[in-house]
Amino acid sequence: MAIHKILVTGSNGQLGWELSQAATAYPQFEFVFVDRNAMDLSNPTELGGIIELFAPDAIINTAAYTAVDKAETEKELAHTINAEAVAALAGIAKKRNIPFISFSTDYVFSGNASSPYLTDTQLNPVNYYGQTKADGEQMAIAANENTIIMRTSWVFSSHGNNFVKTMMRLMKDRDALNIVGDQRGRPTYAKDLALATIQILIAINAGAVVKGIYHYANTGETTWFKFAEKIKEFAGLECELTAITSDQFPTPAKRPSYSVLDTQKIEEELGLQIPQWEIALKQCIHQLIHS
Repeated sequence: MAIHKILVTGSNGQLGWELSQAATAYPQFEFVFVDRNAMDLSNPTELGGIIELFAPDAIINTAAYTAVDKAETEKELAHTINAEAVAALAGIAKKRNIPFISFSTDYVFSGNASSPYLTDTQLNPVNYYGQTKADGEQMAIAANENTIIMRTSWVFSSHGNNFVKTMMRLMKDRDALNIVGDQRGRPTYAKDLALATIQILIAINAGAVVKGIYHYANTGETTWFKFAEKIKEFAGLECELTAITSDQFPTPAKRPSYSVLDTQKIEEELGLQIPQWEIALKQCIHQLIHS
């Protein structure tokens, strides 16, 4: 069955919004975007009936509980949205015999590695948010062996709440900022992730078998401090930046110190050319300044 109608959850999030922007360039697909009002992942039992009304040929779940620190206290809600609902969606997709794509995070890993995480590296989350995402992955694949999980990291966009927009706002308001300099990862432009997601749909329509876990992040790695320095440079802002350690910036949820994802699998299997993170950042900041 060819994919034509695609249901996308989480339309107000960074990735859902970027998908809606990219969708216009792919008229072979009919994208249907729903937000929390139309499809509330905190009520997994209701999802089947709603999906039946839309009758999609594929489901892309970009909705998630993403408040990392809050998840330490809102455990039940975080687990319902990030694990139980994802498993429910995977099961519905299996019943309908349609592709299902959901997104996960570098936070499923311990952060103790010194070389990039492979798709089959053992999971060992350091906070509850990471645990809910790890559970979501495993429960979804258990419910539907054809589930596609896209793990990503350090997501930014010209839409929604993210590090890039926060830094630009703070650098305009303040003379100096302290930024954590001992956590490493690969920033990801949600626009590039959206385009890669559409490439998966195109590959499936062309007869490719795509299933299991993939990693997607822009190429190159950096620290939050160096990321902030580039934001300052590209946005032409004046603000004194100082690198501090994670210990100097305590948060309710522990953060992994090393979050670099290995993206070789998706590059090879889908023939993707992943843009460099600085190039992606420059594009995003250009859009923010000129929109």
